[in-house]
Formats: sequence, structure tokens, C-alpha cells
Amino acid sequence: MPTPFLSIHALTKRFGSVTAVDGVSLDVPQGDLLALLGPSGSGKTTALRLLAGFETPDQGRILVDGAEVTGLAPAARRFGMVFQHYALFPHLDVGGNVGFGLESRRLPAAERARRIREALELVELGGLERRPVGALSGGQQQRVALARALAPEPRVLLLDEPLSNLDPGLRERTRRELRALIHRIGITTILVTHEQEEAFDLADHVALLQAGRLMQVGTPEELYGMPENRFVAGFIGRASVVRVTVASLEGSVARVRMAGTTTTWDVAYPAGSGSTAARGAGGLAKEGETTGLLLYVRPEAVRLVEPSDEVLSGAVVERRYLGGAALYTVRVAEPGSNGPGGPAFIEVLGEPAAARVGDRVGVVPRTAGAGLHLFPADEA
Repeated sequence: MPTPFLSIHALTKRFGSVTAVDGVSLDVPQGDLLALLGPSGSGKTTALRLLAGFETPDQGRILVDGAEVTGLAPAARRFGMVFQHYALFPHLDVGGNVGFGLESRRLPAAERARRIREALELVELGGLERRPVGALSGGQQQRVALARALAPEPRVLLLDEPLSNLDPGLRERTRRELRALIHRIGITTILVTHEQEEAFDLADHVALLQAGRLMQVGTPEELYGMPENRFVAGFIGRASVVRVTVASLEGSVARVRMAGTTTTWDVAYPAGSGSTAARGAGGLAKEGETTGLLLYVRPEAVRLVEPSDEVLSGAVVERRYLGGAALYTVRVAEPGSNGPGGPAFIEVLGEPAAARVGDRVGVVPRTAGAGLHLFPADEA
């Protein structure tokens, strides 16, 4: 792991009886783009405001390049920030907006003009210093806000939902441009977003928050492929949830039986990793145990086959056409047979012509254990 440039240690912030950020610790290497991802109320925006210095933590420390900045005023931290609504000044032209953050520096006019020019060139808006901001497109306004944050030459860049005001087509294009720009500059960046696609597209690493707590941090591939708890498995990507019991354990493979059926699947788990998945299968689960575990099934981890008594079978109740593929929802257990949750449904990614609504089909794993994640039913 590279030496961290930005370090957050046990950061905590309370508002009355509500703990908005609860003991969050993170290390961010130089030049890394880290996304703070989570649902509304997860604490990601509060965490960003603590980093920026707009809020004071109740506990914890923030260090940049080994030096503590926890008690410093926002301007003294040398962080640049792009707000969700850009906060551009309509009475100032592009150059005036970009140079606004330089006012307190009392720079010579030539130096101020140089920084404005170079910041605009970085975001490919060179020569537009005199353009009214109201005459710019949404994507251009977003880049002006980014240039304003970069003009003071910050050590860390903070982005608060910077693309949320753009329409879908422009958002996707701007996302690619933003990632290329940040990596070209090499600046350490923290991005707040509630959109998984945006986090995965932009970030080198993703920190997933829930109710103020850090649930998991890792690359997008790690969060999707190796979720450490039920929240991560359910929030990241798509997953069907089926109640199962343990039929047998052998090495790093648990053979689980679907509730209400005689069907068993083999599920690999990372024994000894310390994750809740490993504890669920290898620790809490005992062979023949009747208390339920929950199996999270990714749509691409299973495939449709001919129904039979030897495979998990059921009826297709929904089909969603996705272009080159279709997403099938298969009822694999009757109402009441899958515990308190009622009937079990599994989503399967397959060929567009594989089945129609009403067809009876079988569902089997594509590869033993891949895309199947096992957790204790009573664990949050």
C-alpha cells in the first residue's frame, strides 16, 4: 500500500443525538481519487465538510502529508472544493469567477492572471476569461467551478456531487473528462456521490458509508466481488437474496440448501479473511445447521437451464430487455416456503431469447462460488 498523503483517524461528528460520522478512518495515497459513496444520510457530505474545515469534529484527526490540519481554518488547509451547485457568481465573468479564490492571496496582477489562464487551460476553457458565466453550458460551468478550485494550487481537491446538475448524456461525457483531468494533474481527490456508477467510473478506491460508519473501502472490483457484509453486498450492484441452510462444509466451500427446496449449491468463501462472509460460512454456520443464512446472488453468476428435479427450478415472472442481454426474474420457491420474506426470486442475466414470461426454467451457478456471497441472516 502506498504511503498515505491524506489520513483520517477515527473521525467523529455528532449533531445532538445523531452521530453523522462515526469513527471513520481512511488513508488516501498521493494522486488517488477516493469516492465517498452511500445513501442519503450516510454521512458522506458531513465527512467532506469536516475535511474542508466547514465543520469541527468531536473526535479524530486529519493529516495531510504527515502534518495535522484538524484545527486549521478552511483557507489554511490548501484544499480546493467544487460544490454541488457550483456556486458561481453570475455578476462575474469566467475569469472573475476563477480568480475569486485568489483574492485573499494578494498576488501581483500578472501572477493572478497566469493562474487564471493556466487553470482554464487545464479544463480546456482557455481564452474564455471574459465570457459571462450565464452564456456557458452546464458542462462548461462545471469546469469553471473546477478551474476556480484548482487556481490556488491546492494539495487536495474535494468534489461534492459535482455532476448531479447535468443531464445523463452530458454527465457521462463530463465524467470521462473529469477523470482524465484529475489523473493528468495528479491531485489527491475526494469525491462525494450517491451514485454507484459515478463512483465506479471515476474513483480508484471507494469508501462505502452507512449511518456514519465505514462499511468497506477498496477498489470497485473489491467492493463488487468481495463484499465484507450484507450492506455492501446489497448496495453495490444487483443481488437476489435467498435464505439457505448449510448442508456440508469442506475446506473453503460451503454446500448450502435453498430454503423450501432440496437443491444445493456450492459457495466458496474466503476462509480466514476476517470478513463477515468468512465468519458466516466458516464460523457461525455449522454443518446441518437449521438457522438461516442469506445467500446474495449476482445476476451474472447464474444461468438458465432446462428445469428438472436436480436443479433449482421455477417460473419466469418478469423479463427486462437490456439490448444484448435480458434480465429474467425467476420465482424459485412458493409463497411461505422461504421464511418470513415469502417467496424467493432470483434475477438471472441471460440471452434475450432464452425464455419468456411464464416459462418454467432451471437456475444454476455459472462457476462454483463466483458471484455468490454468504452472510448470517441476523447480521446487519
